[in-house]
Amino acid sequence: MNKAEQGLAAYLGEDRLKYLQSITIGIAGAGGLGSNCAMHLVRSGFKRFVLIDFDRVETSNLNRQHYTLDQVGEFKVIALSKNMFAVNPGLDITQHIETATAENMPKNFCKCEVIVEAFDAARIKRSLVETFLPTNKLIVAASGIGGTGNADTILTRKVRDNFFMVGDMETECSMENPPFSPKVAISAAKQADIILSHYLDKFEKEGTAK
Repeated sequence: MNKAEQGLAAYLGEDRLKYLQSITIGIAGAGGLGSNCAMHLVRSGFKRFVLIDFDRVETSNLNRQHYTLDQVGEFKVIALSKNMFAVNPGLDITQHIETATAENMPKNFCKCEVIVEAFDAARIKRSLVETFLPTNKLIVAASGIGGTGNADTILTRKVRDNFFMVGDMETECSMENPPFSPKVAISAAKQADIILSHYLDKFEKEGTAK
């Protein structure tokens, strides 16, 4: 147990921490939602991650995504991994620098118990949900996180036992309602909280991740 994990154990206890570290989480998209959610999950005690994104960090990303100016030009998957390792160097991160598709997601996320949907495009959002909804994997998606103000409209909705949605379900990111850090970060934090509370509750009831 490294120093970061010792600090986490002070809040979680060693048994809960070990339990959370047994869960593998897929992060589908390393932009505003994915990068912020991943950092929350690392700080919550999770250790095993699968990241997929094809893009590089741009200056226009810095208003809401968990990157720094010196990371501009790096692949997001690589830069995000560095930021995650900076919090806990003992992480187990699998990196996929590629576009997520209906064909490669089942293979890339086959070992994941959880998938965080953090895509921009509606088509691939639907594809992810349709692909994994019939499984027992926990899916945490988001919709309607654009603009500013009315942050209390960002809600958590339980669609099915293994499918949760975060957002106001209306305000998509656009030129009229650009994505800004406050609402994006709130949504990402809610996604992480769903996962953390789900597995802490499951630990109390069953003591097993499977």
